Amino acid sequence: MKTLSTAQFTVIAEVIAYLYSHASQQPSLEEAAAQVGWSSSYLQRQFQAWVGISPKKFIQYISVQHAKALLSQQHSVLETALETGLSGTGRLHDLFVHLEGVSPGEFKQLGHNIEIDYSYEATPFGDIFIASSARGVCSVQFVLNEQSACPLTTLAQQYPYARFQAHSRHWHTQIAQWICGDLSVSLSQKIPLRLRGTPFQLKVWEALLKIPAGQLYSYQQVAEHMGQPSAVRAVASAIAKNPIAYLIPCHRVIRASGVVGEYHWHTSRKLALLSTELAMVR
Repeated sequence: MKTLSTAQFTVIAEVIAYLYSHASQQPSLEEAAAQVGWSSSYLQRQFQAWVGISPKKFIQYISVQHAKALLSQQHSVLETALETGLSGTGRLHDLFVHLEGVSPGEFKQLGHNIEIDYSYEATPFGDIFIASSARGVCSVQFVLNEQSACPLTTLAQQYPYARFQAHSRHWHTQIAQWICGDLSVSLSQKIPLRLRGTPFQLKVWEALLKIPAGQLYSYQQVAEHMGQPSAVRAVASAIAKNPIAYLIPCHRVIRASGVVGEYHWHTSRKLALLSTELAMVR
Protein backbone atom coordinates (compact mmCIF):
# COMPACT_ATOMS: atom_id res chain seq x y z
CA MET A 1 0.00 0.00 0.00
CA LYS A 2 1.11 3.55 -0.71
CA THR A 3 2.10 5.62 2.33
CA LEU A 4 0.47 9.02 2.78
CA SER A 5 1.34 12.00 4.92
CA THR A 6 -1.31 13.09 7.41
CA ALA A 7 -2.19 16.00 5.08
CA GLN A 8 -2.54 13.67 2.08
CA PHE A 9 -4.64 11.19 4.04
CA THR A 10 -6.91 13.99 5.26
CA VAL A 11 -8.03 14.59 1.66
CA ILE A 12 -8.69 10.88 1.07
CA ALA A 13 -10.51 10.72 4.41
CA GLU A 14 -12.80 13.56 3.36
CA VAL A 15 -13.83 11.57 0.29
CA ILE A 16 -14.38 8.43 2.39
CA ALA A 17 -16.53 10.31 4.89
CA TYR A 18 -18.61 11.81 2.07
CA LEU A 19 -19.17 8.46 0.36
CA TYR A 20 -20.12 6.81 3.65
CA SER A 21 -22.51 9.50 4.85
CA HIS A 22 -24.22 9.70 1.44
CA ALA A 23 -24.22 5.97 0.68
CA SER A 24 -28.02 5.77 0.50
CA GLN A 25 -27.99 8.34 -2.31
CA GLN A 26 -25.27 6.44 -4.20
CA PRO A 27 -23.19 9.51 -5.13
CA SER A 28 -21.29 9.42 -8.38
CA LEU A 29 -17.52 9.48 -8.63
CA GLU A 30 -17.79 13.02 -10.00
CA GLU A 31 -19.77 14.17 -6.94
CA ALA A 32 -17.25 12.62 -4.56
CA ALA A 33 -14.30 14.15 -6.42
CA ALA A 34 -15.94 17.57 -6.35
CA GLN A 35 -15.87 17.52 -2.54
CA VAL A 36 -12.08 17.88 -2.61
CA GLY A 37 -11.68 19.76 -5.88
CA TRP A 38 -10.37 16.78 -7.85
CA SER A 39 -11.40 15.37 -11.20
CA SER A 40 -13.11 11.98 -11.14
CA SER A 41 -10.24 10.39 -13.08
CA TYR A 42 -7.66 11.74 -10.63
CA LEU A 43 -9.67 10.45 -7.65
CA GLN A 44 -9.91 7.03 -9.29
CA ARG A 45 -6.14 6.93 -9.87
CA GLN A 46 -5.37 8.05 -6.32
CA PHE A 47 -7.54 5.33 -4.79
CA GLN A 48 -6.11 2.66 -7.09
CA ALA A 49 -2.57 3.72 -6.22
CA TRP A 50 -3.35 3.89 -2.50
CA VAL A 51 -5.30 0.70 -1.86
CA GLY A 52 -5.72 -1.03 -5.21
CA ILE A 53 -9.51 -0.75 -5.60
CA SER A 54 -11.96 1.87 -6.81
CA PRO A 55 -13.73 4.30 -4.45
CA LYS A 56 -17.07 2.62 -5.22
CA LYS A 57 -15.81 -0.85 -4.33
CA PHE A 58 -13.97 0.57 -1.34
CA ILE A 59 -17.09 1.98 0.28
CA GLN A 60 -19.16 -1.15 -0.46
CA TYR A 61 -17.02 -3.04 2.02
CA ILE A 62 -18.09 -0.82 4.90
CA SER A 63 -21.73 -0.12 4.06
CA VAL A 64 -24.14 -0.51 6.98
CA GLN A 65 -25.79 -3.47 5.27
CA HIS A 66 -22.49 -5.26 4.74
CA ALA A 67 -21.38 -4.51 8.30
CA LYS A 68 -24.62 -5.92 9.74
CA ALA A 69 -24.19 -9.08 7.68
CA LEU A 70 -20.68 -9.54 9.04
CA LEU A 71 -21.83 -8.97 12.61
CA SER A 72 -24.46 -11.69 12.26
CA GLN A 73 -21.73 -14.20 11.41
CA GLN A 74 -19.40 -13.38 14.25
CA HIS A 75 -20.71 -15.28 17.27
CA SER A 76 -19.27 -18.63 16.24
CA VAL A 77 -16.19 -17.11 14.61
CA LEU A 78 -15.08 -15.19 17.70
CA GLU A 79 -15.92 -18.12 19.95
CA THR A 80 -13.64 -20.34 17.87
CA ALA A 81 -10.91 -17.70 17.86
CA LEU A 82 -11.01 -17.36 21.63
CA GLU A 83 -11.09 -21.09 22.28
CA THR A 84 -8.75 -22.52 19.67
CA GLY A 85 -7.21 -19.59 17.79
CA LEU A 86 -7.41 -18.89 14.09
CA SER A 87 -4.65 -19.55 11.59
CA GLY A 88 -3.41 -17.29 8.84
CA THR A 89 -2.59 -13.60 8.52
CA GLY A 90 -5.84 -12.53 10.17
CA ARG A 91 -4.43 -13.64 13.49
CA LEU A 92 -1.25 -11.55 13.33
CA HIS A 93 -2.30 -9.25 16.15
CA ASP A 94 -2.72 -12.21 18.49
CA LEU A 95 0.35 -14.12 17.32
CA PHE A 96 2.86 -11.29 17.23
CA VAL A 97 1.78 -8.99 20.05
CA HIS A 98 2.23 -9.57 23.77
CA LEU A 99 0.30 -7.27 26.10
CA GLU A 100 1.41 -6.64 29.66
CA GLY A 101 0.31 -4.04 32.19
CA VAL A 102 2.81 -1.95 34.12
CA SER A 103 3.19 -2.93 37.76
CA PRO A 104 1.63 -0.77 40.51
CA GLY A 105 5.14 0.30 41.49
CA GLU A 106 5.98 1.43 37.96
CA PHE A 107 2.64 3.21 37.74
CA LYS A 108 3.41 5.26 40.86
CA GLN A 109 6.91 6.18 39.64
CA LEU A 110 5.43 8.03 36.62
CA GLY A 111 8.36 7.12 34.39
CA HIS A 112 11.17 7.78 36.89
CA ASN A 113 14.46 6.29 35.59
CA ILE A 114 12.81 5.24 32.31
CA GLU A 115 14.03 6.24 28.86
CA ILE A 116 11.33 6.43 26.20
CA ASP A 117 12.27 6.54 22.52
CA TYR A 118 9.80 7.96 20.04
CA SER A 119 9.55 8.35 16.28
CA TYR A 120 7.12 9.37 13.56
CA GLU A 121 6.58 6.78 10.84
CA ALA A 122 4.76 6.95 7.49
CA THR A 123 1.73 4.71 6.85
CA PRO A 124 -1.08 4.55 4.27
CA PHE A 125 -3.36 6.17 6.87
CA GLY A 126 -1.20 9.17 7.66
CA ASP A 127 1.80 9.65 9.93
CA ILE A 128 1.92 7.67 13.14
CA PHE A 129 3.65 8.33 16.47
CA ILE A 130 5.29 5.34 18.17
CA ALA A 131 6.95 5.36 21.60
CA SER A 132 8.66 2.59 23.53
CA SER A 133 10.95 1.90 26.45
CA ALA A 134 13.39 -0.99 26.72
CA ARG A 135 10.53 -3.08 28.12
CA GLY A 136 8.03 -2.52 25.33
CA VAL A 137 5.86 -0.24 23.23
CA CYS A 138 3.77 2.17 25.30
CA SER A 139 2.07 4.32 22.65
CA VAL A 140 0.99 4.08 19.01
CA GLN A 141 -1.05 7.10 17.89
CA PHE A 142 -2.13 8.37 14.49
CA VAL A 143 -1.09 12.01 14.10
CA LEU A 144 -4.14 14.24 13.79
CA ASN A 145 -4.38 17.84 12.61
CA GLU A 146 -2.47 20.79 14.04
CA GLN A 147 -5.35 21.70 16.35
CA SER A 148 -5.16 18.33 18.12
CA ALA A 149 -2.94 17.55 21.08
CA CYS A 150 0.61 16.49 20.21
CA PRO A 151 1.06 12.75 20.97
CA LEU A 152 4.45 13.39 22.58
CA THR A 153 3.00 16.07 24.88
CA THR A 154 0.16 13.77 25.92
CA LEU A 155 2.55 10.89 26.65
CA ALA A 156 4.89 13.17 28.62
CA GLN A 157 1.97 14.09 30.86
CA GLN A 158 1.48 10.41 31.67
CA TYR A 159 5.20 9.85 32.31
CA PRO A 160 6.40 13.24 33.63
CA TYR A 161 9.69 11.89 35.00
CA ALA A 162 10.71 9.85 31.96
CA ARG A 163 13.52 10.89 29.63
CA PHE A 164 12.33 11.20 26.02
CA GLN A 165 14.55 11.01 22.97
CA ALA A 166 13.83 10.95 19.24
CA HIS A 167 14.98 7.51 18.18
CA SER A 168 13.33 4.74 16.18
CA ARG A 169 13.70 1.35 17.83
CA HIS A 170 13.44 -1.77 15.67
CA TRP A 171 9.86 -2.27 16.90
CA HIS A 172 8.87 1.07 15.39
CA THR A 173 9.95 0.07 11.89
CA GLN A 174 8.25 -3.31 12.19
CA ILE A 175 4.98 -1.73 13.30
CA ALA A 176 5.05 0.76 10.41
CA GLN A 177 5.72 -2.04 7.90
CA TRP A 178 2.87 -4.04 9.39
CA ILE A 179 0.42 -1.15 9.02
CA CYS A 180 1.62 -0.70 5.43
CA GLY A 181 0.42 -4.24 4.73
CA ASP A 182 3.89 -5.79 4.55
CA LEU A 183 3.04 -9.14 6.13
CA SER A 184 6.50 -10.50 5.30
CA VAL A 185 8.07 -8.48 8.11
CA SER A 186 10.17 -10.87 10.15
CA LEU A 187 9.43 -11.01 13.85
CA SER A 188 11.81 -13.14 15.88
CA GLN A 189 9.71 -12.47 18.97
CA LYS A 190 6.39 -10.91 19.85
CA ILE A 191 6.18 -7.12 19.98
CA PRO A 192 5.78 -6.35 23.69
CA LEU A 193 3.17 -3.79 24.69
CA ARG A 194 3.81 -2.26 28.11
CA LEU A 195 0.63 -0.41 29.01
CA ARG A 196 -0.88 1.63 31.81
CA GLY A 197 -4.47 0.60 32.47
CA THR A 198 -6.89 -0.88 34.96
CA PRO A 199 -7.18 -4.69 35.11
CA PHE A 200 -10.52 -4.45 33.28
CA GLN A 201 -9.08 -2.22 30.54
CA LEU A 202 -6.19 -4.61 30.01
CA LYS A 203 -8.65 -7.51 29.76
CA VAL A 204 -10.67 -5.68 27.10
CA TRP A 205 -7.56 -4.73 25.10
CA GLU A 206 -6.36 -8.32 25.25
CA ALA A 207 -9.74 -9.53 23.96
CA LEU A 208 -9.44 -7.19 20.97
CA LEU A 209 -6.24 -8.96 19.91
CA LYS A 210 -8.36 -12.04 19.16
CA ILE A 211 -10.41 -10.26 16.46
CA PRO A 212 -9.03 -11.24 13.02
CA ALA A 213 -8.55 -8.81 10.16
CA GLY A 214 -11.62 -8.60 7.96
CA GLN A 215 -14.01 -9.31 10.83
CA LEU A 216 -16.32 -6.91 12.66
CA TYR A 217 -17.72 -7.22 16.18
CA SER A 218 -20.17 -5.20 18.21
CA TYR A 219 -19.45 -3.90 21.70
CA GLN A 220 -22.10 -6.31 22.98
CA GLN A 221 -20.37 -9.28 21.34
CA VAL A 222 -17.03 -8.36 22.89
CA ALA A 223 -18.65 -8.04 26.34
CA GLU A 224 -20.42 -11.39 25.96
CA HIS A 225 -17.28 -13.24 24.97
CA MET A 226 -15.46 -11.74 27.94
CA GLY A 227 -18.15 -13.33 30.10
CA GLN A 228 -19.55 -9.95 31.13
CA PRO A 229 -22.60 -9.32 28.92
CA SER A 230 -23.90 -6.50 31.11
CA ALA A 231 -20.63 -4.55 30.90
CA VAL A 232 -21.17 -3.10 27.42
CA ARG A 233 -20.67 0.51 28.51
CA ALA A 234 -17.51 -0.35 30.43
CA VAL A 235 -16.20 -2.26 27.41
CA ALA A 236 -16.92 0.71 25.14
CA SER A 237 -15.15 3.04 27.58
CA ALA A 238 -12.07 0.79 27.70
CA ILE A 239 -11.99 0.56 23.90
CA ALA A 240 -12.16 4.36 23.64
CA LYS A 241 -9.07 4.59 25.86
CA ASN A 242 -6.98 2.13 23.85
CA PRO A 243 -3.46 3.66 23.67
CA ILE A 244 -2.24 1.44 20.83
CA ALA A 245 -3.73 2.23 17.43
CA TYR A 246 -4.01 -0.59 14.90
CA LEU A 247 -2.00 -3.21 16.84
CA ILE A 248 -4.82 -3.45 19.37
CA PRO A 249 -7.53 -3.41 16.69
CA CYS A 250 -10.28 -1.41 18.37
CA HIS A 251 -11.26 -0.21 14.88
CA ARG A 252 -12.85 -3.64 14.29
CA VAL A 253 -15.54 -2.98 16.89
CA ILE A 254 -18.66 -1.19 15.67
CA ARG A 255 -22.23 -0.61 16.81
CA ALA A 256 -24.74 -3.47 16.69
CA SER A 257 -26.78 -1.45 14.17
CA GLY A 258 -23.96 -1.75 11.63
CA VAL A 259 -22.99 1.91 11.99
CA VAL A 260 -19.22 2.24 12.30
CA GLY A 261 -19.36 4.71 15.18
CA GLU A 262 -16.69 6.99 16.60
CA TYR A 263 -12.93 6.44 16.68
CA HIS A 264 -10.31 8.23 18.74
CA TRP A 265 -8.30 9.01 15.59
CA HIS A 266 -11.37 10.09 13.55
CA THR A 267 -14.20 8.03 12.10
CA SER A 268 -12.93 8.50 8.54
CA ARG A 269 -9.68 6.78 9.49
CA LYS A 270 -11.66 3.91 11.05
CA LEU A 271 -13.59 3.58 7.79
CA ALA A 272 -10.33 3.53 5.85
CA LEU A 273 -8.77 0.88 8.09
CA LEU A 274 -11.83 -1.36 7.95
CA SER A 275 -12.38 -1.00 4.22
CA THR A 276 -8.79 -1.83 3.33
CA GLU A 277 -8.77 -4.87 5.63
CA LEU A 278 -12.08 -6.13 4.26
CA ALA A 279 -10.84 -5.61 0.70
CA MET A 280 -7.60 -7.48 1.35
CA VAL A 281 -9.18 -10.59 2.85
CA ARG A 282 -11.98 -10.86 0.28
